[in-house]
Amino acid sequence: MGYKILVVDDEKLIVKGIKFSLEQDSMEVTAAYDGEDALNLIKSQEFDLVVLDVMLPKMDGLEVCQQTREFSQVPIIMVTAKGEDMDKIMGLEYGADDYIVKPFNILELKARIKAILRRSVRKIEVKEPVKKNVLEFRGLRLEFDSRRVFIEGKEANLTAKEFDLLELFMENPGKVYSRDNLLDMVWGYEYPGDARTVDVHVRRLREKIEAKPSDPRYIFTKWGVGYYFG
Repeated sequence: MGYKILVVDDEKLIVKGIKFSLEQDSMEVTAAYDGEDALNLIKSQEFDLVVLDVMLPKMDGLEVCQQTREFSQVPIIMVTAKGEDMDKIMGLEYGADDYIVKPFNILELKARIKAILRRSVRKIEVKEPVKKNVLEFRGLRLEFDSRRVFIEGKEANLTAKEFDLLELFMENPGKVYSRDNLLDMVWGYEYPGDARTVDVHVRRLREKIEAKPSDPRYIFTKWGVGYYFG
């Protein structure tokens, strides 16, 4: 399947290397070298995934990611040259689905891209005939086909990972998932980050679906264990 990937980085040699490697796997790669161009491409074209550098001319990657989330849930992998934890968490706060730190191994980047794409394909293609198209619970409505979520009739704008987390929780009410379980089941590969990746996504999800995130109705914390839906 010819996936369409947008690679955004102002270092043209890096873009060239990623483009060459992904094209070996029959992916169609579009390149952008600044934030404004990247945002315009995301608005005007359909991509299956975006690889987005943080440090960009004209508009930085975090701003591109944040503005993209106002109209699109395309999966985004942030690329940063900085290894500090705060930079990684900031990418997730702005709506990124994953991050990778420079210098990185191209095989690792490809593994992450393929894992996200595989999960996206499963959402479309691996639907059991008996599976409901909608899950509803106390005013919370999740629609599988459109990948939309509504709270008391009002749509909540979730990222791809936030939707995946909520779907897993709603399909398994009462089941407690550790952070490692969630990394494995939602991210789909051995994630090199730590538990805070899950914590950030759960917190962001709560902020979008809970009337009072500090006193949740839907997603609860089992202290010392993980999270559950109930």
